[in-house]
Amino acid sequence: MRSARIFEQTFIVAASVSALLALPVTAQELPKKPITLVVGFAAGGAADMAARIIAKKLSENIGQQVVVDNRAGAGGNIAHLAVARAEPDGSMILLGSIGPLAIAPHLTNVGYDPQKDLAPLTMAVNFPNVLVVHAGLGVKTLAEFIALAKEKPGALDYASTGAGSASHLAGELFNQRAGVEIVHVPYKGGAPALTDLLGERIAAYYSTPSTAAPHIESGKLIPLATTGLTRPSFMPDVPTIAESGFPAFNATNWYAFVAPGKTPEPILNRWHQELVKALGAPEVREELLKHGLTPMPGSREELARFIDSESKTWAQVIKERKITAD
Repeated sequence: MRSARIFEQTFIVAASVSALLALPVTAQELPKKPITLVVGFAAGGAADMAARIIAKKLSENIGQQVVVDNRAGAGGNIAHLAVARAEPDGSMILLGSIGPLAIAPHLTNVGYDPQKDLAPLTMAVNFPNVLVVHAGLGVKTLAEFIALAKEKPGALDYASTGAGSASHLAGELFNQRAGVEIVHVPYKGGAPALTDLLGERIAAYYSTPSTAAPHIESGKLIPLATTGLTRPSFMPDVPTIAESGFPAFNATNWYAFVAPGKTPEPILNRWHQELVKALGAPEVREELLKHGLTPMPGSREELARFIDSESKTWAQVIKERKITAD
């Protein structure tokens, strides 16, 4: 509880400081044209949900409508390429994700360099995925899931939000650590993946917590484990993969705000301030946490270093596992 209070206080301070910092640069206006917040996944998933929660507050704060534009496909790469090539005038920003920013460039030619063609603004949210199976599979624990996978090699499959996404790499890392071969099936987002899981057309899914939670409560999905190092507060009864026999297993998901790489510094700084202010708003923070999404706004420099670190980490996993985009 003490850490939670410190966490809350940190964001209140961050939001206050951000508001003060914004004062000297109010002359730097955002474009007087429609503002677009691009999301690389289909409507209904966690990325879309986070974007809409934040966009609403941004619209209130800047006095301009911020429209969420879902550009699903290729694990989010289509959206990231579109923003990398967009007019760098501040009218378009992107809620980027771990796959296109730190994983996919090591798997295929995505058509952009995440660290040159996209400019970091701030981290948005960070959270573990949860490995869920449909109730008809007949397994209740991670150990039972592994036993079934070993009993029927190649017969089980798992969904992801696309090749090179966080859910894809979590599954590959689990295959490596558990010594199993569960087949990867990519989708265009969390919502279509969930639809097939509930229809028992796919066995498992490394889902975002917000997407899976209602169906876990109804009993249609069985949570086997979460992918972070510690149990999240919103799923305290679900063990981590790390504590289930695979020490140090860690494959968290995250979304971060970026802009076209050639956007002028004053506009990048203005967007950073507005985004941190929105993420620090109590109602935004509360809504995100309710959906299992932990807001973690920070500096542009911190985000740049974090993306670089994640890129190096997953590049090593991809090399060791000989993972391809197929």
